[in-house]
Amino acid sequence: MQQALERYEFQHRQIAACDGRIALQLQTFADRSQGEPLPPTQGQRRRHRNRPACDPREPLHRMTGVDLTRIEGIDETTALIVISEIGLDMSQWPSEKHCTSWLGVSPHQRVSGGKVLSSRTRPTTNRAAAALRLAAARLHHAKSALGAYLRRMKSRVGTPKAVTATAHQLARLIYSMLKYGTAYVAQGLDDYEQQSRERAVKHLHRRATELGYALHPAPAGTLA
Repeated sequence: MQQALERYEFQHRQIAACDGRIALQLQTFADRSQGEPLPPTQGQRRRHRNRPACDPREPLHRMTGVDLTRIEGIDETTALIVISEIGLDMSQWPSEKHCTSWLGVSPHQRVSGGKVLSSRTRPTTNRAAAALRLAAARLHHAKSALGAYLRRMKSRVGTPKAVTATAHQLARLIYSMLKYGTAYVAQGLDDYEQQSRERAVKHLHRRATELGYALHPAPAGTLA
């Protein structure tokens, strides 16, 4: 028992030393916040068990100029992992497609003769991709557009592919915020559902036209 206690205390001293080095390292980055205050947190966030002892949200905002934790599913630990992998300079990728492909969360299509043979993501051991998948999986009960997207994709392609597809959306949002310095504006669940309905109706109209038919909305009160 004494040895177990000493090992426990030693490991916690090592973790504390690591947290201290992380806090010092975060202070070495240039200030990109342009003096803008850190936006207030939205709702109560659950503390991640692997989160550093120091609060990294303020230094993350200072070094990036944006608050990545405003994105649903992205906490301070996830933001730290992603930035440690992709850095702060998004000009190293010509577009967000190149960035998400490097992360291994975007479809890698194999085409032959104009026919798509496969659209699987390429295998990767990227820590950022793993963190984004974990963040995406936490959105199942989220009352937001991202949560609705995850649930809709689950019903279509199953959980693993839906999680990867949602991680792809998260990666695109992070890339855009870091590239252009724009703040994240969450899309409401109602807006997302309305847009999904409009896309479905547009698709039905196009298919009907291709088959020589025309769709017309039913008169109000005629549908049960």
